[in-house]
Amino acid sequence: MRILSAAFLSATATTVPPESTQQAIGYPSLFLLVLIGSLVPVVPTGALVSSAAVVAFHQTAPFALLLVFAVASCAAFLGDVALYWLGRRGMRSKNGSRWLRAIRERAPEDRLAQAQEKLSDHGIAVLVVSRLVPAGRIPVMLACLMARMPLRSFARGDVPACLAWAATYQVIGILGGSLFNEPWEGVVAAVVLTLVVSLSPSVWRRMRGPTA
Repeated sequence: MRILSAAFLSATATTVPPESTQQAIGYPSLFLLVLIGSLVPVVPTGALVSSAAVVAFHQTAPFALLLVFAVASCAAFLGDVALYWLGRRGMRSKNGSRWLRAIRERAPEDRLAQAQEKLSDHGIAVLVVSRLVPAGRIPVMLACLMARMPLRSFARGDVPACLAWAATYQVIGILGGSLFNEPWEGVVAAVVLTLVVSLSPSVWRRMRGPTA
């Protein structure tokens, strides 16, 4: 009886490996969190993608990293398009909307002016840079809204932006994961590296401020 029980447990473990459970929970969670983070710019989506890339890097399942890239980029794109659509509705409304107010509040006047200038000079190509520069996405999105850019044009420029963003933070995660044998150590390293990359521009601007 014990032999049969041991064989059953062994077969069950082989049929449903831990990685399958992680993937069943992890990919939908990653999609949902990145989508929410794109709509409400509070969730650190870059750190999420880097952490997911670390876990995928240590898995034996094929195409794990590719799935992280696909899930993250699709969620970011859908979140951006949804937020832009909500912003356009607010622009057309006489009283605006809470979504439009939230976008305005997260776009300082100096950053908005820079975004408008870059949008005028480079067109929708500036969306790619805005996704890679920390805190650059919202000012450029507001500049696009104020320029009355059609949703289709915004979406066309946002596709390569989200792909480049997902690839960049995935590379950060892979670099962090490759340094350590344990996934959790790689996750910590990836999060720290992501925070350093995200905070460096603002720290540099503050250091240059008094001398400018």
